[in-house]
Amino acid sequence: MHQPDRVTLREVAPRDGLQNEPPVPAAGKIRLIDALARTGLSRIEAVSFVSPKAVPQMADAAEVWAAVEKHPGIRYSALAPNRRGVERALDAGFTAVEVVVSASETHNRANIGRSVAESLAELPDICAVAKEHLAAVEVIIATSFGCPFEGDVDPGQVARIAEAAEAAGAGRVAFGDTTGMGTPRRVTDLLDAVSTGLPMLMHFHDTRGTALANLLTALDRGVTEFDASVGGIGGCPFAPGASGNVATEEVVHMLHDMGVDTGVDLDALISTAELAQEIVGRPLESGVLRAGPRTRLSPKP
Repeated sequence: MHQPDRVTLREVAPRDGLQNEPPVPAAGKIRLIDALARTGLSRIEAVSFVSPKAVPQMADAAEVWAAVEKHPGIRYSALAPNRRGVERALDAGFTAVEVVVSASETHNRANIGRSVAESLAELPDICAVAKEHLAAVEVIIATSFGCPFEGDVDPGQVARIAEAAEAAGAGRVAFGDTTGMGTPRRVTDLLDAVSTGLPMLMHFHDTRGTALANLLTALDRGVTEFDASVGGIGGCPFAPGASGNVATEEVVHMLHDMGVDTGVDLDALISTAELAQEIVGRPLESGVLRAGPRTRLSPKP
């Protein structure tokens, strides 16, 4: 198995996580982002600039971002579905934006309200606007491993979108397992099909319990950038069954035991997962949050 010395994690709980919960007050979002920044994470997806009618959970994105304590060395980013959202993110001061395009027509229309072709046609303008602001653009390809409406997604279609992202001027590409339909075989099939020269990131949901297996498969193929969400919160409001992301503390716990560095303090991360649980007001499903790390032993009988 190929094993890198280090893996980079992007924490997505403040955006992907909280967008699938009942609206959380701005103060709670700010507390979560600031706590995550103290764990050693180097990348945090803080907010998204979307229609407040479509995603009311993110209606206060600019307010939240203005109040967050910006830590040097952390790359904060915002997600946007279109040029208007990207411009709002840039105006708010972000220097890294993620634009989402689905690999399936049905999900793209449900998620963004337009065809895949329309989303791709806008990408060159988005990249040009971002370049003017000295900002980086990442294209996230949702439903890369399957669509809840259409079923299987052709890896060739995903590869074509990745090629379009590179041609438009994007700086990296991410592959999203929007409803946890991915399996190790499908991760392999996708990576066999994709030939982009851009840095790649994987975003796995644990809906069907395969997220860590998928991550290990991608790791073995040389992928070293992954999304994760503290406590395992998250999902997509426009995809039935899109339950939580792979839990950041579960990823860190596994990778550290393998000897792979993440730069993250696991104890601080677990404490932040406890904060996330308090903020959303319900028990979270993360196994490491529930049981603690393997080094936490019970008293001898």
